[in-house]
Amino acid sequence: MKVCVCLKQVPDTEASLSIREGNQVNEASIKWIISPYDEYAIEEALKFKEKNPATQVIALSAGPERVQNALRTALAMGVSEAVHIEAPADLDSATTAQALAAVIAADPEIRLVFTGKQAIDDDAHQVHTLLATRLGMAVASGVIAFEAADDHVLVEREIDEGARERIRLPFPCLVAATKGLNSPRYASVMGIMKAKKIAIRKVSLADLGVTLPSTGVRLLKLTVPPEKPQGRVIPGEPALAAAELVRLLRDEAKVL
Repeated sequence: MKVCVCLKQVPDTEASLSIREGNQVNEASIKWIISPYDEYAIEEALKFKEKNPATQVIALSAGPERVQNALRTALAMGVSEAVHIEAPADLDSATTAQALAAVIAADPEIRLVFTGKQAIDDDAHQVHTLLATRLGMAVASGVIAFEAADDHVLVEREIDEGARERIRLPFPCLVAATKGLNSPRYASVMGIMKAKKIAIRKVSLADLGVTLPSTGVRLLKLTVPPEKPQGRVIPGEPALAAAELVRLLRDEAKVL
């Protein structure tokens, strides 16, 4: 049996973003990481492999050349092999799912697919559902507990007001992970060294029979949000400070 983990490379949330040419993010200033929800997916796939030693875990990602760094990290964590779908960085969710599905469907031994519930850059929350639909797999999103049996898996997900929903999914199936499912491991030094020697298989969208869709949407302009001004401390007795606060809200902030 094979397990596939789909991951996305995203900007670090602590990265300082800048704009170039008015409508592009300056990637030179960005530190790229694996989307955190995808790290939970990788960890759960590796835990499954540890309980089922004959299992192979395949990491799969679509994007430009830099995506290979994310795949190397997954290999260093313990993934068996990696596949890079060469694609533009701005690939939409539907086309991404189509490309991922083409790779997975070509290997009938893949019976379990893990993804994160969403990527932290666009928060689209669509790829895992679109992917499962294309593959004809049962799917559960926002999974916080996972248990596998011979012919099915049992998962738990949080629903309204903190309640939990328990779902039985037959193989083949797709599980979209979220925070709380596990604690992702760090790559060891030995794992990092081994990962450097593993060849990453490359496939193009053309190889998969996927064409880029034409779209009527054009990105005209990007702007960095303005920095929030520092807070102000109003000194003095409470009554006087309250009166001054009201004046500032009325005369300066114009919210009263």
